[in-house]
Amino acid sequence: MSETTAEAEKIEEPSEWSDLAMGLYERLTGRHAEIVYEFEDMEIQVPNKVGEDAEHTPWQIDGTVSITTRERD
Repeated sequence: MSETTAEAEKIEEPSEWSDLAMGLYERLTGRHAEIVYEFEDMEIQVPNKVGEDAEHTPWQIDGTVSITTRERD
């Protein structure tokens, strides 16, 4: 049984926000798109290693992160 075009283009439901962001970025690459994130007093706990015994360092973000995509020559 062959896939229809709609089935071939079907996007899997992301299970985490990072999967959603990566999927969006991949679809926009090459379309001269821009993704803009705005943060206000956001804090991220960044681990120093993988594992339950990892120590975390707080990173604070207050501003704008802009990601621009373009095709490679």
